[in-house]
This record gives sequence, structure tokens and C-alpha cells, in this order.
Amino acid sequence: MVSLISKSKEAKILEPSCGEGVFLKNLLEQGFKDISAFEIDTSLGEKYKPFISYRSFISSPVSDKYDVIIGNPPYIRWKNIEKELKEELITNDLWNQYFNSLCDYLFIFILKSIIQLKDRGELIFICSEYWLNTTNSQTLRNFMCQNGYFTDIYHFKETPLFDNVTASLIVFKFIKFSNKNKTINFFSYQGKTMPTIEELISRKCFVLSKIPQFEEDKRWILAEENIQNKIEKLEQACTPINSVKYNKIGQYVDIANGMVSGLDKAFSVQTEEYNNFNKYEKSVLINVLKAKDLGRYRNKSFSKYIFVPQNIPKEKFLKYFPNIEQHLIQYKTALDNRYQYNRQIPYWEFVFPRSQKLFEKKCLKIFVPCKERISNKAFFRFCIAPHGYFPLQDVTCIIPKDNCKEHIYYILAYLNSTFIFDWLKHSGIVKGYIVEFSEKPISQIPFREIQWSLQAEIDIHNEICEEVKLYLDDMKNEHIITIETLFSKLLYGKY
Repeated sequence: MVSLISKSKEAKILEPSCGEGVFLKNLLEQGFKDISAFEIDTSLGEKYKPFISYRSFISSPVSDKYDVIIGNPPYIRWKNIEKELKEELITNDLWNQYFNSLCDYLFIFILKSIIQLKDRGELIFICSEYWLNTTNSQTLRNFMCQNGYFTDIYHFKETPLFDNVTASLIVFKFIKFSNKNKTINFFSYQGKTMPTIEELISRKCFVLSKIPQFEEDKRWILAEENIQNKIEKLEQACTPINSVKYNKIGQYVDIANGMVSGLDKAFSVQTEEYNNFNKYEKSVLINVLKAKDLGRYRNKSFSKYIFVPQNIPKEKFLKYFPNIEQHLIQYKTALDNRYQYNRQIPYWEFVFPRSQKLFEKKCLKIFVPCKERISNKAFFRFCIAPHGYFPLQDVTCIIPKDNCKEHIYYILAYLNSTFIFDWLKHSGIVKGYIVEFSEKPISQIPFREIQWSLQAEIDIHNEICEEVKLYLDDMKNEHIITIETLFSKLLYGKY
């Protein structure tokens, strides 16, 4: 990071949260002289005391200007910020002008640093990447677009750069200047373990690409222009005539996270146990799908779980479910110690059978893992689930709303398409190599509804559904190729 500084050795440099002085050490070793720093913990940085003001950067005068601001600012969610730091923010003019209690501590460090840069000054930070796309950081991102541009972004994803930190990290260099470069140098780290200093300085461990400069009121996508254009075309294809916003799939489907047992191994039933159960016990078994059971389009396996109805008195439970009681009693201590959701839950019940009525609907459903790793595959696992199958907590369920005219096979194929894979990979909620599939991220996916007044679109819809049906029967890849071609026609108007 110090090697990214392009200013002379006489540059005025600030480190706004210096900790033990790692940046100060490197700056001095590389010949920089005019250095200052802030740190609120007086026990840190003893070795570099002459350079450090032991007070908060947030409350320091904004009139002090610097050629370079560099460091590792704190990235703390509001709910985790210490009481005295919250009190400082509540009375801070910049915080109140730009941010609120939905914002993170990192934001004020970036914004105030930019304000305190001289014209053409350089901001070089290492931080989590999450703020590049969150709604709560929109004000910060717009401020950055108005006041300068990025020259370099180094993306480390899940590489463990710090002990006990699992965040997906970036290093960025930002220039405060009105004229802007059209592109950003985007360095994607290719390793999985801590890189050496030599690898970092030489850039040999990175793949370099050029991405478009970020713009106000737009998402910041870490992808090349051709991929961004592809994403934009998809969104345009999902935008109704005379509208500026694309249709989102949340308008057409209900989405719910799976049920929580509190201790899966206790409720899972093996075949030999099942054979010994009486008719009452067999009647309370359900088929469940966990993330590991899901495949693309079709599940690979399933399990049978005990799901005793709620509010059955203990004497009735013992009378009608003796084998289940014998099965569960070996886990009783662990079951009693489950998180109880502020209730007193009998050990034979799930702790949180959320959305049970939705899952009991007599219709086909789509299941997807709540989190999906994309580092080693080019698809997600949206999986059809027959009536009578229930999702557990690591699975999210998708069910068409009553007003949705599109067949569930069409929705299944759409979500499994490469068009949606690319959109989610770059515009979804992505942390490192993990894409999130909880209710909100899924609901934001662009959706291409069928124009039912056009016979050509109805025909494409029906063809896609027929190909899905065939694929579910024989799992031949030729059907996937046909489905992709049909969606290409539909999305890009080539029918």
C-alpha cells in the first residue's frame, strides 16, 4: 500500500487510525518524513509516539489538509460500535449531514479523509468490500464520485490477510480531483493463502483488468465493461415499456427461509428406525431437503425428519410416540439447551417452524441454498421441490404468487440460466466467493415476465417449460442448451 503512493518523500501524510504503527513504520522506512497519525487507544503505538495524536480522527479539524491519507480504518457495524464512539458520531456535523444509524463507522473515515485531502491528494485504504454495493452507503459512494475517482482496486476476496478476520477485503487508491480516468485498474488476487510481499509488489499474484469508472446513483460493479453491458441488457429486458425500473422477482413469488429444528441430528431418522415406528410416528415424519441435498434443477437426496405437531401434551406424546421419545431422549440435554426464541419449547418440537403453512401448500416449489459458493462452478442450485418436501434453515424456498401467470418450470429455468448467474455474481449480495440467497437478495433479481398478448412469447414460455420437463426426466444437457437459446431470444428480442 505504501508503494502505491506517487507523491514525493516530502508529502504531508496522515494515518487516521494507526493502531500499533504498522503504516508509520513502513512510511519511515521508505523515506517519508512529514507524517502524523491519530489513535484513540493510548496503549498502542508507543514506539511512534512523536507522530501520534492520541485522540479521535473523527473530531479533529477538517481544515488540516494532506497530500496522502493511508491506513486500515475501522469497519464496524453501527450495532457493534462502542457507546462513547456512538455518542461522538451523534454530535458530529459530518456524520449527521451524510449518515445515520444504518451506516457503518468506516463511512465517516472515508468521507472525512477525502475532505481533508489536498487537490490531487491520494487516499489509500484497506477495508471490507461490502460497502461498494449496500443501500446504506449510497450517500458515501455519490460523494466519492463527486469529489474524485479510483485509480486502483485490489480485490482479495476471502484471502486471510488478518488473523481471525473473515471479511472479503479490498485495497483501493482514490484521487481527489475533478478530471477523471475513464477506467480503474482492477487487480483480482488469484491465491488462496497469504501473499508474500514480493508477490504483492510485483503484482504477479493478480490478474489485471480494466473496469469502468464508477458513477453516481449506480451500483459499483467490479466487472469489465462487456459484463456490465450484459447485466444492463438483462435489466433493460426486464423493464416494462414506459418504466425506468425493472421488474423484480419478488413481485411474482413468495420467498421464505427454511424451518429451524435447533439440532438436526436429533430429528433425522434412519431407515432401520423408521421400520420400527408405529403408524402415529410414521405420520409425523416429513421429507426435508438441506443445502447438501440440492442439485441444479433436481435434488440429489433427501432425509426423513421427526416433526411432531406443536402443543401436544407430554402425556399424549409419550403415549403415541414411544419410539420417537426413545430416539430423542439421547439428545435431550442438547435439545433443552437450544436457542428457545423466548419460549419454552418441548424437546420433541422444532424450535422455529417458520413459514410452515407456506411450505405445506400443495404445489411445486423451488429450493436454493441460503448461501452458495461460486469459486469453483458456473451455476447455482435452484432445485424443484415436490409437494410434501420441506426446507431446513440452510435452504430458501420460492413459491409463485397467485397472481403469477408464469409456470414454475419457467421460473426454475430462468433462475438457473447463465443470464441470472452472471447478474447474481456481479450484482447480487456477494461476500468473497459466497452469494447470499435469503429473502431480500432473491427478491431483487430482475424478472422477465411473459407478454401474454404476444403469441411468440407464449410459445417460448411453453417451449421452455417442455424442455425443463424433459430435463427433469433424463438430465441430458441438450435441454439446457435449448433453454439458454430460448431465453436469449426472449431477452434480446430475437424471436
